[in-house]
Amino acid sequence: MGTGTGRTRAARLAAWVLAVLSLAVVIATATARSTVLDAGFYRSVLDDQHAYPRLYDQVLVDPRVSPVTRDLLGRLPVPEAAVTSNLKTVLPPETLRALTNEQIGHLVAHLRGDEDPLRLSVDVRPLAANLGDLSQIYFGDLVGSLQETPEPDFAAFRAGLVQAVTRLTAGQAPVRLPSLSLTAQQVSAAADTLLRAVPESGRPALRPDVEAALADGDVAGALAAVGPAVFSDRTRAAAADLRKVADGGTWNITADLGAGSVGALDQARAGTRLALGVVEPLALLVALASLAVLWFTAPPNVPGRLRQLGWALGAGGLTAAVLALVLGLMTGRKVLDTPSSWPESVARLVDDVQTAAFDRMLTAALTTALVPLLAGALLVALARLMERRPDPFATRRAQAVPALGATALALAGVALVPLAFTGQDARVCQGSTRLCDLPYDELAQLTSHNAMSTTADRFIGPLQDPGITGQLDDGVRALQIDTYHWERPDQVAERLKESDIPPEAQKFVLDAVNRFNPAREGWWLCHSVCRAGALELVSTLRELGDWLHAHPTEVVTLIVQDDISGTDTAHAVEQAGLTDLLFIPDEDPHHPWPTVGDMIDDGHRLVVFAERADGPAPWYRNFYRYGMETPFAFRSAQEMTCAPHRGGTDKRLFLLNHFITIDGGSRLDAGQVNRRQDVLDRVHACERERGRPVNFVAVDYTTIGDAGGAVNALNTERAHDR
Repeated sequence: MGTGTGRTRAARLAAWVLAVLSLAVVIATATARSTVLDAGFYRSVLDDQHAYPRLYDQVLVDPRVSPVTRDLLGRLPVPEAAVTSNLKTVLPPETLRALTNEQIGHLVAHLRGDEDPLRLSVDVRPLAANLGDLSQIYFGDLVGSLQETPEPDFAAFRAGLVQAVTRLTAGQAPVRLPSLSLTAQQVSAAADTLLRAVPESGRPALRPDVEAALADGDVAGALAAVGPAVFSDRTRAAAADLRKVADGGTWNITADLGAGSVGALDQARAGTRLALGVVEPLALLVALASLAVLWFTAPPNVPGRLRQLGWALGAGGLTAAVLALVLGLMTGRKVLDTPSSWPESVARLVDDVQTAAFDRMLTAALTTALVPLLAGALLVALARLMERRPDPFATRRAQAVPALGATALALAGVALVPLAFTGQDARVCQGSTRLCDLPYDELAQLTSHNAMSTTADRFIGPLQDPGITGQLDDGVRALQIDTYHWERPDQVAERLKESDIPPEAQKFVLDAVNRFNPAREGWWLCHSVCRAGALELVSTLRELGDWLHAHPTEVVTLIVQDDISGTDTAHAVEQAGLTDLLFIPDEDPHHPWPTVGDMIDDGHRLVVFAERADGPAPWYRNFYRYGMETPFAFRSAQEMTCAPHRGGTDKRLFLLNHFITIDGGSRLDAGQVNRRQDVLDRVHACERERGRPVNFVAVDYTTIGDAGGAVNALNTERAHDR
């Protein structure tokens, strides 16, 4: 009898130990499955720590990181400041996020055994293409803040051009820009002077842009067009440097990791496959078997059996919790000790990310361990209740159900609770995880004034450089466009008188009215006069729709200076296939707007306003019913005010006209007023005066200066204040 009792006790003790250990193992593997072996976990941690904004704002601008930054950008022939201030042009945040998420996905799939061999690669061709954009922005900025110097004659003007282009060739800013009203013959001769610095093969393509800028009196624009071409060979070499790590345009990261790193990853993969494929299911079976042995070898009374199960479940949960805490103490909540040689900005970011990841994993483990601990405590408490009040538990079913229920709850909880810590991909709105909860009427949007009037589309007197898609890619989220029917010859002179096209350009247009560019049917995007440059409305709207469908987390606004009817506009939008994207504002202009995230979730991400019309389509509202603006006919930065203009005051939307108009737009003025601090200072001043946040910061030449950086700063302030 004594021998049998001893064996029973030994079996019960062994079962109890196995139950405790196997439960701890199941908790550990379930936690690992939902954290370190889940791609969303890493993405969520990166977003929680604002890793991407910090990379741009802290790491890549750190002087100690600049050598690496220079190598990354292919040793561009531009000053260090231009590289660091335009990093987002070469490596846009959305691109960086997508690249990182892709590599995380491949790495986790490899560790889980779903992908073999490890394939980490990056397509560097888009980055190489962006190098040319950086050159364009740099040279536009280089001449954008200079002052013009009137010259007495064409010879002096030409000499000034030679001096300016010579300094550009050396990568330096010109000392001054010559200014002179040119005849058509002089325009051609001056263009010859500038184009001599360009490789011969590139001159024909550039000549129209250069001549148009010179005819417009825009010497800065002509130099900005020539500048990147002067460095075309060096820019191509810079792109080639970036592609040296690539084979056919793809950087094979796996090959560059080296045999040691890949071998370590393969060892980790073997361990995770063993843990998930063998250890976890085996531990679960052992736990079930051990708990069954405890039930049948416990004292014959039901309270005793419940107590045995309760203590085993509780001990298993407690063991897992203690092991997790010990691991945290031993590692200092870090996997990697950042070397002292690392720049502080890099070390801080890495430490913050790995500490946050470890804390999240520790929280998942402790929360999961709490489930069997609570189930065990429940069973022990139930055993005491049975001993005090046995009558309600007289039947076998009433005795067995609590035990089975608590055990099933504990094991199911261990499997399911870690899923609550599975990292979900953070919601991104307007390129940021922090703007989804921001109402539309609190969102700041970089707005391109006369967005259709571009050098890329060969407008006379352009006010932007890239085309519509290029502006959107550069961060513009509101487009001011002008819709027209093609004018008759007798209407041209009248429109020109009322336009802000420079007098010299007006003369050029009038001379060309009947000889070139005959009238065309349909709807057009023009700047005052379609013969000075025009884009077909429907095809441009289709281009906008393509961009929106390719960027499903972005909201875009159109503010239309409408010379065609609301009905015509509605037909154009319908023909362009944009109806599914249109947002319908509330009929009451004072009604609160939805959040950016709600608009994105609903799929209605295109807001369209008119300056004159109000309908008939419900999505086509008059802007000045909903919004107010500042004046726009400023002739100098000192004249800029916050005075009420169209729309009056006390409207929910606020348009800040932040550009200089002196016979047309000017790169020189844009270089001054588009500076980040200048934009922020005026925005804050006007917000204090009007009592509403500025929503649309409308500027000429969005690629000159840093108006986009100012808008990003405004949105960061507003998201932080909510």
